[in-house]
Amino acid sequence: MPSEKMLMRGSHVVGEAAVRAGCRYYFGYPITPQNELPEYLSARMPEVGGTFIQAESEIASINMVLGASAAGGRVMTSSSSPGISLKQEGISYMAGTELPAVIANMMRGGPGLGNIAPSAADYFQATRGGGHGDYRTPVLAPAGCQELVEMTSLAFDLADKYRTPVMLLGDGLMGQVMEPVTFPDFLDLEKLPQKDWTLDGCEGREPRAHYSMLLGQQGELYHHNMHLQEKYDLITAQEQRWETTSTEDAEIIAVAYGTAARIVESAIENLRDEGSRFGLFRPITLWPFPKKPLREQVQKVRKVAVFELCAGQMVEDVVLSVGERAEIYFCGFPGGIIPTPADASEFLRSVKNGDNKVGRRIEL
Repeated sequence: MPSEKMLMRGSHVVGEAAVRAGCRYYFGYPITPQNELPEYLSARMPEVGGTFIQAESEIASINMVLGASAAGGRVMTSSSSPGISLKQEGISYMAGTELPAVIANMMRGGPGLGNIAPSAADYFQATRGGGHGDYRTPVLAPAGCQELVEMTSLAFDLADKYRTPVMLLGDGLMGQVMEPVTFPDFLDLEKLPQKDWTLDGCEGREPRAHYSMLLGQQGELYHHNMHLQEKYDLITAQEQRWETTSTEDAEIIAVAYGTAARIVESAIENLRDEGSRFGLFRPITLWPFPKKPLREQVQKVRKVAVFELCAGQMVEDVVLSVGERAEIYFCGFPGGIIPTPADASEFLRSVKNGDNKVGRRIEL
């Protein structure tokens, strides 16, 4: 049975959802604006018999995650943009060795240290692998605290199902805002599928499992990479998620995710009250990006309006999805600037009127 509604901060929501989803190992390092998540888990993990360690660095923490995952635990780390950058080598290694984990990124402004304000400029890093090598990680983009509950649980399930790191992509605003949420019951850890691949000791002198990405002999790395690509094709086919709002009669479709989607949704409600027929397509999985569903949505419209909290990253996936089927317009707010529904409305009106006063048309 779901719990009673609780008013909680977004970062705390992720921590509680992770515990209820069976996470018993957390390793991290402080960075604003996600510090409330490890702070919460530092107290919560001991209460459920779990392990919390504040490592000496982001690099150390992701390698602790690797070790706990290899031993079969449901494990998590979190950080914010520059900290996630430091974890990339470990994430690449985990993707290569097919070790599951959940990695939460409450994005902040960049590049570099940037600022601690909310941003969505880590889209490329999250959806294109981020580290070295031919790998991808599933990326979930919730749009509010209740979805943080659902997506956190889903992230652990996908990680175990496909033996891969999974990225939970929020932002500083989402991590700080307080909303009412309900949680599911605690997962019965005894009912989790057995992991026959774990590094759990030796029988005699023969290891039961061995993990190494030093695969340089006789095409080993080639064959392993082809195996990974087959897995990514399967994830692409089975795990695309999206949501549409008011698209049935829309003349123009806006595309946005996360916090930006909530801003656009409010703008569309106001514009519809004025008689303008806008709809919203919200990707929930940023990788795999729901290309075909978006392509189908734009068959009856002439214009697509992309709204992001960055200088324009998801817009590339929209271009790949839509092509020349419709005109594509973009408006972005980089550097930690949080727009209002009025800003989004101004952009959408400009797209409708074709005056280019706000945003710009993407030239293919």
